[in-house]
Amino acid sequence: MTTHILALGGGGFSMSNRGEPTALDRHILDLSGKSSPLVCFAPTAAADDPVYVNRFLAAYSALGVRTMVLTLWQGAAESVERLSQADVIVSGAGSAANLMALWRMHGVDHVIRRMTSSADDVVLAGVAAGAACWFSGCLTDAFGDLRAWRGGMGLLDGSFCPHFDGESERAPIYAQSVANGVLPAGYAVDDGAAIHFVDGEFSVAVAEREEATVSRFSASEEPTSSGILREELDVTVL
Repeated sequence: MTTHILALGGGGFSMSNRGEPTALDRHILDLSGKSSPLVCFAPTAAADDPVYVNRFLAAYSALGVRTMVLTLWQGAAESVERLSQADVIVSGAGSAANLMALWRMHGVDHVIRRMTSSADDVVLAGVAAGAACWFSGCLTDAFGDLRAWRGGMGLLDGSFCPHFDGESERAPIYAQSVANGVLPAGYAVDDGAAIHFVDGEFSVAVAEREEATVSRFSASEEPTSSGILREELDVTVL
């Protein structure tokens, strides 16, 4: 059994010009190792927005895969019961705090944990808030202002900062949060970039555009470091 987690800082069909699938979407499917995987979209962070759901269905149907949608506002019990059938789960953008609150209320987190410990391979992917949920903590604007928050599933150690190049205030807030221990060491990921973990261990950083970057932030006691160490990682362009 292998668990792949692909955490997108942004990008994929969620941010493409016309909602078309991108290289990152195709990479998610490649990780499954199946010609026609069953892909479940979890739009929980966006309150099951029907426009977002339709955008997913159009994008992934064009890739020739089977699709399903996790819905928690209607038909939650049946939807959660079917979740374990999926080969791939793609968690969408929105509010990380709302996502985790609803997943815990409906037991989605328990189902996903069981999937990662089963005999079958599984791919967990997500964009922005939908990627932050796999980590212990993240930088989020779910509460209005941009702040550090520890409330994720913790399938991956450390913290996550999505949209790193999308908002200028993210860099100083994330760096300070890691430096003072509010967040554990972690990854800052640009839109169009992602980090891949295999069974909880970092594997590689990938991107769908050449200028996208991924950095690892950790606290430092070096006197010239201002309390933070930033290491820019090698990125493989898909």
